[in-house]
This record gives sequence, structure tokens and C-alpha cells, in this order.
Amino acid sequence: METIRWEDGFPYILDQTELPVREVIQRIDTVERMVEAIQKLRVRGAPLIGISAAYGLALSARLHRTDPDFAERVSADAKRLAASRPTAVNLFWAIDRCMREILDTHASAGADEAARRALALAEEMKQEDLLINRRLGEFGAGLIEDGDGILTHCNAGALATAGYGTALGVIRAAHEAGKRVHVYADETRPLLQGARLTCWELLRDGIPVTLQADSMAGVLMAQGRIQKVVVGADRIAANGDTANKIGTYSVAVLAKAHGIPFYIAAPVSTIDAKIREGREIPIEFRDMQEMRAFQGIPSAPEGIDAFNPAFDVTPASLIAGIITEKGVFRFPYDFSGL
Repeated sequence: METIRWEDGFPYILDQTELPVREVIQRIDTVERMVEAIQKLRVRGAPLIGISAAYGLALSARLHRTDPDFAERVSADAKRLAASRPTAVNLFWAIDRCMREILDTHASAGADEAARRALALAEEMKQEDLLINRRLGEFGAGLIEDGDGILTHCNAGALATAGYGTALGVIRAAHEAGKRVHVYADETRPLLQGARLTCWELLRDGIPVTLQADSMAGVLMAQGRIQKVVVGADRIAANGDTANKIGTYSVAVLAKAHGIPFYIAAPVSTIDAKIREGREIPIEFRDMQEMRAFQGIPSAPEGIDAFNPAFDVTPASLIAGIITEKGVFRFPYDFSGL
């Protein structure tokens, strides 16, 4: 599936807030709309957020290419995109990479060429992500045994990337290699990305999947149905502590208690060497209304106080391995050679 594309001078996204009921393609005609798409989770998942920001800057460069203040206009749009969500490091990695290309090209060859290079780089980053995820999937598939039950949390699949997936990329690669796997998908409160998105993806691919509430993971482990846990990541600290969708930490603790390997699958761009440990990772807190209602239907008393962090941090000591396109890293984690 294609989560984002460029056509007729604009980026188009698959609006993930509409899934699984409808497949809606939305044209993004301003940078403000791209910022809104990221904030409202129309596009989501660390790799896809980064790619979306790259297309947003390509759009900014195209729209401002005749402006005498081109560099200032695009730089202001870069700041807007960077402020959209704080936790996924891929967002900032992509913006920094794109802005270096845009500003350097503008200084040497002008705005038209900078706009052309910005789009070429966004397309290049999209293709890179697909290749990275397939390579990551190959490494991860080697950890999966025939007949494994695999629990995953949230959505780290094609919908979170340019089209193949990180955690679900591992599962896809194992499935493509002929290994019989059965996925157990946490629904992932409060926005149900596991129920709405992961189940939708796996059903389309013909991969056996069972949906369960987040609170049922421990029972499945105790019954011997889970042999591996594979999840994605939004930021990985230098020591291996990992931020991922809220609820991941609980799954990791349960996996440790039941002797089940807990794996992170993420590209090396998700590793933030400037962050020494998990406590330094900025955690996004979202609107309390996401806890009080779902798709406009109240699920709690009006006005009730709510706690709604979008992510939690899993300590490195609970992680059996971090699967990347460069191979599988093991505890104690050392990414200094990357």
C-alpha cells in the first residue's frame, strides 16, 4: 500500500483517521495542512512522519520558489513542521537533512533548483525507507520460528512507513519466507491503532491475526500462545532505552515475567545518540478528550480528569534485541559504530 505520494505538484496522503471504514486520499496543498495531518495522526508512525515532513518541505520550496525571502519562508515552515510532534526523532532527522539540501542548493543554484532538489530528496527518502524496512525485515525474520505466536502493539507496519513496515515488516518477511505465524494485535488504547490499522493491514495480506484488548496480553502469554513480542519505536536512546506507543512498557514487563523475548524493530535513524537514556526522551501528551471519547462518542463522564501520554519508555534491560537494517543489536547496547 502507498501511504504518501507526490502528484501534480502536491503530496497526497492516505488519511489513517478514516481507517478501517474508508480509504480516503487527501491532497495536502499547504504546509499548514501537513502540520495538521501529522498532529491529528492522519499520517503517523516515526518513519512516515519523517517522510511526510520531507514532502512538506518540498511543497514549501515549490510554493515559495519565486519569493525573494525564499530561505526565510522555508525555514519558518521547517520550524512549524518540527513543532508538530515532539517524540519521534525521525521527524527532526528528516527536517535537518532536507534543510541542509535546500539551503545549500539555494545558495549555489537558486530557488528553482532548490525546489527541484527538495522533491528529489523526499522521493529518495521514501525509496530508502522501503529498502531499509525490507532489509530490517530480513534480519528480523531470522528470529522468528515456524509456528510462532507474535504479539505486537500499536501499528508499526506499512501504514507507519513508506509501505512495508518495521515490526510488521519482520512479520511480513517471516510470512513471505514460508513461516507459519499467528499475530496477536493489542487494540492499543486510546486511539485503537492496533485494532483499526494493524488488523486491517494483516487481513489484507492474509496473515492470521487475532485482536485482543491491551489488558489481555498477560493471559495470552500465560496460556503459551505468545512466543515473541515485536514492536516499533519512535526514539531509541544511546543506551537502548526505547520510546514507543503508550502501553509498550507494560507489554515488555509482562514478556520478561513470562520469559518471552521482546524485540524492537526500527531503522537506525530512530536511534538518537544525543539522548543518553530514556528519561531524557521528550514525551508527547495529547488532548485529554482522546481518553473521554472515541470518534465523538463519549466513553467517560464529561469533564473527568484524564492522563494521556502518547508514549512510554521501555528500559533497555527488558529488550532482547533491537532489529535494524544494520543487523540485530543486543544488550548492553552500543550504537557508537553507526
